[in-house]
Parts: sequence; C-alpha cells; structure tokens
Amino acid sequence: MRKVIYSMSVSLDGFVEGPNKNLNWVIIDEEIHTFFNEQAREMGAFLYGRRIYELMADYWPTADLNPSAPAYEAEFARIWRDKPKIVFSQSLEKVEWNSRLVRGNLTEEVKKLKAQPGNDLSVGGPALAATLMELGLVDVFYLVVNPVTLGSGTHFFPAMRGKINLRLMGTRTFDSGVVMLHYQQSEK
Repeated sequence: MRKVIYSMSVSLDGFVEGPNKNLNWVIIDEEIHTFFNEQAREMGAFLYGRRIYELMADYWPTADLNPSAPAYEAEFARIWRDKPKIVFSQSLEKVEWNSRLVRGNLTEEVKKLKAQPGNDLSVGGPALAATLMELGLVDVFYLVVNPVTLGSGTHFFPAMRGKINLRLMGTRTFDSGVVMLHYQQSEK
C-alpha cells in the first residue's frame, strides 16, 4: 500500500508560513533543494489543494527555461512537470501540467490512491495536509526545521481532536544548520 508523505520546511516553533503567508525565512540552498528533488523524484504523484497547486503551477512549469536558474531548480521543474498531480478543489475550473482535478469525496479518493500500486504520494500544502491528518491518512512526516522562530503563522501540525503517535525514522543535518526530522505514524 502506498503511503501519504507530508514534507515541508518548518520554523523551530512549528510554522510552515510566517505572518501574511511569507516564506522569506526558509533556507533553500543547493543541498536542501537537492534533498527535496530526491524526495520528489521518488513520489508517484503530488496531492494538492487549490492554493498550493496555483502557487506551484505559477512558477514550476517553465522554470527550467530560465537561463539563470540553477541546475537544481531546473531539475525540480522537470520532475514537477512530469509527475502526476491530483488537485482537490471545488473552485478551480481546470488544471494543467499533468494534473487531474478531483471534486468528489476526498477520503474515498485518497484511500483509492493509496491502494493502487506505485510509489508513495506527496501531500503539498498545510491546508490539505491538515485535512488528511485529521482523517488519519498521512503516514510519514518530514519536518525540514529551519533555525528561526516566527511567533505566528500557519502551523505544520494543525490543532486536532486527537493525537498522532510518531516514531523517529531518521535525521539529517544540512551544512546551513537546517535539520530534517523523518517520522512515521506508529501504533502507540
């Protein structure tokens, strides 16, 4: 069975976006970008809500055509463009770039996707991830912890009715001081 993986840069105090949705605090150097490229390459598909889909589709489809783009960014653009994307939205009229729009039952659709053969699924964006966490459908968490506190913003882990038991599967420290924490959901 495929797993749903939630991976994002996060501040030390647990935010994936700062106040006003800003991301100017995220460290994304070549080493970290290469890590994200490796993760993306291994995914079977990306799961997006409207907001993160629009953000990604606004930049990545042609980012590799920019002659000043670093090689690691151009590589991600090619990975992103070629991967299937499932977009969950009631308001979007259409999606492009190897994407499929889903308006139906989120729970049923994600359960069907998990049951299909293939590589794991990456959930993008904190809003969709929060919904999938509440439904018990996120299996693996990668917190790429940046050495900064923000004080407010959008939480990596939303306020939830219940707890999620996690088991540490690994860590990695990047030269920039960013630390990746890899957790898997556990029984207790």
